Amino acid sequence: MDIASLVNKYGFPIVAAGGMGYLIYYVWVWATKEVKPVLSEANTVLIALIDRIRMLDNDLIRLNQKVNIVLMLREIKNEKNNNTDADSSSKK
Repeated sequence: MDIASLVNKYGFPIVAAGGMGYLIYYVWVWATKEVKPVLSEANTVLIALIDRIRMLDNDLIRLNQKVNIVLMLREIKNEKNNNTDADSSSKK
């Protein structure tokens, strides 16, 4: 049967509804067979990347703390050197 005879026999709204039903079915099958596996694989990769970013963020936080401690110790050492220089120059 061709489309013209179906429209003549059942009417355009019924044939259009059947065509839309087939289109929805086709899209659903395509999405579940083609798209869903790709999305699950992409989700796995995304989780792995998020974990790597968190590890890098933690490394940066630790490195920043170490740099701050080194700068603070250097500042304390410079203050001690300045105080000993001032004390030795005042005793002369």
